[in-house]
Amino acid sequence: MSSSSEDESMSEMEEQENQNKEMKHENGVLDYIMSLESVPTNLPPHLELLMTRVLCNNDAPQHTDTIQYSGAYAALGVDNSLRLDNFNQNFKVEVKRLTDDDIEFDMIGIDPSLANAFRRILISEVPTMAIERVYIANNTSLIQDEVLSHRLGLIPISADPRLFEYPDNAGDNRNEKNTIVFKLHVACHKGQPRMTVRSDQLKWLPNGSELIAEDAKLSASSKPKTFTSFTCSQESIPEISSNPIGPKYLDIILAKLGPGQEIELEAHAVKGVGRTHAKWSPVSTAWYRMLPEVVLLENIEDDLAVKLQEKCPVGLFDIEDIGEGKKRATVARPRDCTLCKECIREGKEWEDRISLRRVKDHFIFTIESTGALPPEVLFTEAVKILEDKCERVITEFS
Repeated sequence: MSSSSEDESMSEMEEQENQNKEMKHENGVLDYIMSLESVPTNLPPHLELLMTRVLCNNDAPQHTDTIQYSGAYAALGVDNSLRLDNFNQNFKVEVKRLTDDDIEFDMIGIDPSLANAFRRILISEVPTMAIERVYIANNTSLIQDEVLSHRLGLIPISADPRLFEYPDNAGDNRNEKNTIVFKLHVACHKGQPRMTVRSDQLKWLPNGSELIAEDAKLSASSKPKTFTSFTCSQESIPEISSNPIGPKYLDIILAKLGPGQEIELEAHAVKGVGRTHAKWSPVSTAWYRMLPEVVLLENIEDDLAVKLQEKCPVGLFDIEDIGEGKKRATVARPRDCTLCKECIREGKEWEDRISLRRVKDHFIFTIESTGALPPEVLFTEAVKILEDKCERVITEFS
């Protein structure tokens, strides 16, 4: 038994040595081949084009997939693996436009899956404050209670959600850390014209609810129980007092009252995310598109240049004077291309003159905020959420 085990171990060692010799031989041959002057060390232009660009032809786009396999171009001496140092060197963010309501920036050197992850997080996972519970004391208007509550829930609330907690963390305890209370009491008296109820008539109650709870027991010696249990005023919190809470837009129509009609209610806003309900989504839209690239494959001059300029509905092309009474078309604003394909729609001769492309790792990202948080803050919050997700995955696998 001992002699047979020794023979097996010797055979395994011999096989391992043979495999090592073969690997060394193959590596030596590969190194020798790659050292020859006739062997290219970079991708040829046609492969570089297919790897980095989407070709938008008249019938359908081509080469839309990103090549993830690390050894796809190993025979040409190109390492296609995802490397952190290459990502740090190539990744850039360039802000093109920033206003109070929206931001447009370029994300360069990133995979489409990551760009889409940011979009999905912005829509459904960045928290905001929105009205969740509505206590209606009186509603004699024509609008039903459910419809009125739904309209109230969709009003963007100007409040930093980072200052509040999720209501689930406190159970049924609705306190100053997880609830914002608004009051609405409007009436159209008889003899008055019809009135419009707008969002500016919602009044913030920093001390909590003023309505007596239905199950409260009235007592002369104690304060009546309300729907909240605030221990202090929200105005005493410095971050809130410097930026008072209220509806972001003051002209949103909630209802219209006729003579003798009245609305009295309390609306309680809590923290939530868009995947629970769209009213908590912090963006009206978040979208991206690949950077357009328009290339003239040949000089387009004189009448053809004028025709090309007239074909483009967004004014993509300009005409320059090249002397001797001749004119030539130039691509002046490629970023404005909407891929309508009007410039290549009249037959193959135009496809041979113009190439419409998209850069696979260059995304034009646009975020339109509902007003709860500035658009630049929304993106940084999305980055933090994605970072937390990655850390959880690493922790679970370690």
